[in-house]
Amino acid sequence: MSKVMLITGAGRGIGAATARLAAQRGYAVAVNYRSDDASAKGVVADIEAAGGRAITVRADVADEADILAMFETVDRELGRLDVLVNNAGVVDQVSRVEDMDFARIDRMMRINVTGPFICAREAIKRMAKRHGGQGGAIVNVGSAASHLGGADEYVDYAASKGAIDTMTEGLAKEVAGDGIRVNTVRPGVVRTTIHASGGNPEKTDVADAVIPMGRVGEPEEIAEGVLWLAGAGFTTGALVDIDGGV
Repeated sequence: MSKVMLITGAGRGIGAATARLAAQRGYAVAVNYRSDDASAKGVVADIEAAGGRAITVRADVADEADILAMFETVDRELGRLDVLVNNAGVVDQVSRVEDMDFARIDRMMRINVTGPFICAREAIKRMAKRHGGQGGAIVNVGSAASHLGGADEYVDYAASKGAIDTMTEGLAKEVAGDGIRVNTVRPGVVRTTIHASGGNPEKTDVADAVIPMGRVGEPEEIAEGVLWLAGAGFTTGALVDIDGGV
């Protein structure tokens, strides 16, 4: 029977690349998305065409009721969860902190911090040995911004990813005895649509000049790190940088 992996924000970018690679490695994959139905269905179609198994699950990770329904769907349609990948996240328009309003910061934290916490909570309820589970893995998708700070661009985003770093280290210790490993990959600038959606489409072009390796990353390169952590049996609490050397 295939292991089951739930990936939030898996319709595009890093999430989609992770879903495709996970299916190639034998996982049954739940492809979560918030609004882009066509992209999510396209990922599932790619997986099924290659002989894999996948479903789409629509849910907003900023909404607890949606998260609960998402996990129930995975339980019902795919079975026992083995791996959660907390990938869904947002950036916003380039801005200094003095110009940010409450709504922007609240949205950032709800999606990038609260959502992953609630998803992790639900995964633990299913995986933890104390709850009758058989263990598992949580892989968070953080960001190099957590240690670079995002000055003059998005300190709020960087702070949200800093919270994910801390969550990873603390939660890894908390649930290790229950057979659950918790790790984070921290990508640098990657060739996805996230920066364009935040009003900064030239981010990848500018980044080429400052990344020591001289180029931005590709989603598939981050996916390799996610899949490694999903199966790295003696690794927990790790923050793995995949950023070209920044």
